[in-house]
Amino acid sequence: MKTTRRSAGSASVTYRNADADYFERRGLRRFAGVWSLWALGVGAVISGDFFGWNYGLLSGGFGGLLVATGIVSVMYVGLCFSIAELGPALPHTGGAYSFGRTAFGPWGGFLTGLAESIEYVLTPAVIVVGIGGYVGAIVEDTLGLSLPEPVWWALFYAFFVGINVIGVELTFRVTVGITILALLVLVVFWIGALPLFSWDEALSVGPLAGANRWFPRGLSGVSASLPFAIWFYLAIEQLPLAAEESHDPKRDMPRGLLWGIATLIVASLLTLFLNAGIPPGAAVVGASEEPLLLAFKTIHGEGTGTTLLALAAVAGLVASFHAIIYAYGRNIYSLARAGYFPTWMSRTHSTRKTPHVALLVGAASGYAVALAIRFGSAIFGDVPVGGVLLNMAVFGAVIAYIMQMAAYLRIKSMDSLERPWVSPLGRAGALTAGGIAAITLVFLFVNPDYRPGIYGVAIWFGLSLLYFGLYARHRMILSPEEEFALRAREDTAT
Repeated sequence: MKTTRRSAGSASVTYRNADADYFERRGLRRFAGVWSLWALGVGAVISGDFFGWNYGLLSGGFGGLLVATGIVSVMYVGLCFSIAELGPALPHTGGAYSFGRTAFGPWGGFLTGLAESIEYVLTPAVIVVGIGGYVGAIVEDTLGLSLPEPVWWALFYAFFVGINVIGVELTFRVTVGITILALLVLVVFWIGALPLFSWDEALSVGPLAGANRWFPRGLSGVSASLPFAIWFYLAIEQLPLAAEESHDPKRDMPRGLLWGIATLIVASLLTLFLNAGIPPGAAVVGASEEPLLLAFKTIHGEGTGTTLLALAAVAGLVASFHAIIYAYGRNIYSLARAGYFPTWMSRTHSTRKTPHVALLVGAASGYAVALAIRFGSAIFGDVPVGGVLLNMAVFGAVIAYIMQMAAYLRIKSMDSLERPWVSPLGRAGALTAGGIAAITLVFLFVNPDYRPGIYGVAIWFGLSLLYFGLYARHRMILSPEEEFALRAREDTAT
């Protein structure tokens, strides 16, 4: 590492110029095309149709969750169109962090990247809880074998982190295959459930005094359902993290994002109606850790066929688990390569060129948080582990969305920046998405059941900002994202 230092002026950070060997030990390999990117985006989110969304049925009832899903769909359309413009213009592995860095300097970059790291580290923890619920139920029903949930969590973390370490080629091939399988499982479910749909089942959540069956928790149920509606789409925005592993990010990134969000909107509406609207009904589905398994038992009864379909349903959870492991690996890698996180976290495998250290750090962190909630009922109360983790992940996500939309508005005025693709929604789309994200952030603190988890992740967020302010900003590295941002701001100033 060279000792030359460079100040970032008003941002008050100090850079070190890294030598060629530093980046050689942190190189990635290009592989992804448009269908790999589509699968990465859809695969990262598809678990939202298998588990997690259903908790919103108890928070707001069918009507409350339906309205919340509509609001959230509007937010993600605005978000996806905006980052479809930003991604090709700033094609770096940093993704959202590089957007915030270019628009608002190092502090903006760190705040955005930190929020995304919270989202991407905690989201696989949510999903692995769902995987443990599905697999544990299937194994116990068929083999009579019961294993503690944390054992299932550890096994799946070890297997899929291993796939991501082996190489980007295998990672994307598995992502494409398992995403297609997950969508096929959903299609089988939709076709089987359609003739059984009943409004009585969909509206089976008992209303509070003065409320009705459509909105059994009143209009406040809409706000309480927002975090769970977000679960239908959360992590589609990770695609820009694949920029340095994409053959042609300027062409393929917008296509992957827009085809991805279109796929997910259709899937979310079909799943909400058909999983809540068949026996055993929304009141039971809303409390389940394996809602699709309940649906398959209703459609096909007990037996081998249902068990096989349930095993196939695990593919949806695995697709997202696998894809978001990829995301947190690239997020931690890019932040560490620039010095925001400890630089040792950015080391890549010498031959496979995968960020193996970042992958292991993220897995250990997510698993530790899940364990803390699982055995910390005195603090977190008698609420589902997955529900607590979900709200914590959404906390990071909506902060990252607010920062990305603010960055879009700021970068929009940088005339010197080339934009291979321009959002037809423009500033209006970004303002709408950012506004909905800000409202959701406020409502996260309203639900007392999940408030302890939100307070915990907020404290971690604050401590991380202190780490950057007191230590990391004095030891920054001129990574590709940092050099690009410095040049862009210099060009704008001139």
